Amino acid sequence: MRVHTVLIAMLVVPLAACAAASTAPEEASFGPSPTLPAPDQSLVPTIHVASVEPRPAGMHPIAPPGFSVTPFAAGLQHPRWLYTLPNGDVLVAESNTPESHDKGRGLVGWITKQFQKRAGAGVPSPDRIVLLRDADNDGIAETQSVFIERLHSPFGMALIGNQLYVADTDALLRFDYVTGETRIASQGAKVADLPAGPINHHWTKNILASRDGRRLYITVGSNSNAGENGIEAEADRARILEFDIASGTMRAYATGLRNPNGMSWQPDTGVLWTAVNERDELGNNLVPDYMTSVKDGGFYGFPFSYYGQHVDARVKPQDASLVGRAIAPDYALGNHTASLGLVFYDGKLFPNRYRGGAFVGQHGSWNRKPFAGYKVIFVPFQNGQPSGGPEDFLTGFLSPDGHAFGRPVGVALDARGALLVADDVGNAVWRIAPATGTAGTK
Repeated sequence: MRVHTVLIAMLVVPLAACAAASTAPEEASFGPSPTLPAPDQSLVPTIHVASVEPRPAGMHPIAPPGFSVTPFAAGLQHPRWLYTLPNGDVLVAESNTPESHDKGRGLVGWITKQFQKRAGAGVPSPDRIVLLRDADNDGIAETQSVFIERLHSPFGMALIGNQLYVADTDALLRFDYVTGETRIASQGAKVADLPAGPINHHWTKNILASRDGRRLYITVGSNSNAGENGIEAEADRARILEFDIASGTMRAYATGLRNPNGMSWQPDTGVLWTAVNERDELGNNLVPDYMTSVKDGGFYGFPFSYYGQHVDARVKPQDASLVGRAIAPDYALGNHTASLGLVFYDGKLFPNRYRGGAFVGQHGSWNRKPFAGYKVIFVPFQNGQPSGGPEDFLTGFLSPDGHAFGRPVGVALDARGALLVADDVGNAVWRIAPATGTAGTK
């Protein structure tokens, strides 16, 4: 352990001393046409981690004027993803990196774990789903029940009829669901394997049901930052899968998406959108994370190119034919923001200007100076397309001296149209609603 400590010091001290802060305006990395500078590679990449600090008592995240923020639930264990059931109960996937993860990374893997611990991500995975119930409609969940346990790094959830689907890191599971129950004791049935294995670099698997309930869409992240584990390690990765429930068959719906997480149907067009984490180690100002409409059969560049057809020279061998097909994303979400959660607003509780727009949970950077993300943003839409710049909607996750009080991940709407935000470092779910006289209204 002493040798490891010395090596950490050898790596981290130079990083802290020589990492240059970005001088580019933050707004240049947002929108339909972000500014993409030349890659800025260095021998040792920037590591700039916001270490965790407990949130002062009574201090909540900050929403825009006219909105209030309340803790819908507190005292959770690394809550990552959210799903609202038709009866108003809210499911929370308490989850983290699986124990067996990225085999063969050796010292690099050990170092990465130390930084994860500093950022609040080094805890064991609780491997369970918790049910939150707000029985009196006051915007606070009175009860927390362990709904399903003994899972394997669960993430996405979707209810179709009386069947609840859960995406573990390595399998799609199905459970019988009865409205109002607070616990499912059965192990469920595995309906499909999902890509995992000894290298499982991006372990989260999200799922979203089609509007007609016949199909599930499943996100699968890449097995590397930029192909450094070999192209063969990316087989069946970096894509959105389509699972046909009746036949049990699976196909690639869209590929070349480095690490898709959030998915949501745009209310005005019915088009599938996803939020995607892009690659690292090309400098403070590359590459922007993004959200994009997803085209059936579309290829989005990974690993050969980024943001459309910008070739990543680190990837060997290249594939010019695939680069030539790469689709540029619709909307950049900032460099290294770790944009994970995505939900379109189709409720009636918020003012009309929010209808059809997108809320994005930005988990926050670990390799950019200054920090980026650590907030929830709102992107307005008109006629099914982004129609303006991003707006800060929930902030206050960073202290003035750069510590993290929390890190937003999944976003969802509750049954009354309020926004819910999973905070995996603050171990809470926050509820944001109009401030006056609207709690519990339709």
